[in-house]
Order: sequence, then structure tokens, then C-alpha cells
Amino acid sequence: MIEEGRPLFLQIAERVEDSIVEGSLSEEAQAPSTNELAAFYRINPATAAKGVNMLVDKGVLYKRRGIGMFVSPGARALLRAERRAAFADRFVEPLLAEARTLGLEPDDLTELIRERAARAASAASISPEGAER
Repeated sequence: MIEEGRPLFLQIAERVEDSIVEGSLSEEAQAPSTNELAAFYRINPATAAKGVNMLVDKGVLYKRRGIGMFVSPGARALLRAERRAAFADRFVEPLLAEARTLGLEPDDLTELIRERAARAASAASISPEGAER
């Protein structure tokens, strides 16, 4: 679960963010405490607290005094917008640069993406044994 070479507090923050984006941790729901996170991941509570505090600073979590941390209203939309921008930077920009190099137009890219999506959907509908799901 924990990846070597990446700061643990960042990984903790990302796991909580993943839960929010996926919807398993809804807005206004109580988030896991730093002690729960520390016990689950077998890390120092101070490390877990650093990840949680990062999410508080970002506006994803907020504290209810004496009760715990909760998911902020609008947190899911905030995280999705942030991830969409990161996705564009990481994948779309290089895709567009390579497309320009190859002389592909936006319509060509759209068609390529549709073809690959259809192929992936078709492959996903067939189980490993070759039988339809």
C-alpha cells in the first residue's frame, strides 16, 4: 500500500483524496482520524497528521472542535478540477505536441480516441477465458 521513495504524508493525503473523488468518503462525512490512519498504515501519527493538515490547508477537510475532521462541502469538485488540470498537463499536452509533430488534426485525435475506447470496451466485456461477461 505504501510506495517507497515518496513522502508518506503525501501518500496519506492522496489516499484520503482518492476516497473523496471516488465517493466512498462523501462531503460532510467524518474523515479518518490521524490515529486511525497511523494505525492502518503503521506509521507515526505525526506523519499522518501532516497529510491531514495538508488537506485542511487545501480546504478539502475541516475540523469540528472535539469531534474530528470532516470532508468540506465542495471538496469533491475541487479535487476533480485539480486532477483534471493535472491530467491535461501530464497527458493531453504531450499528446497534442506529438499530434502536431505527426500532422494530426483535432478531428483525427478524436477519431483515434473513439477507436481505442471502443476497442478497450470490447476487450473489457470479454473475460480472460474468452467468454462474454
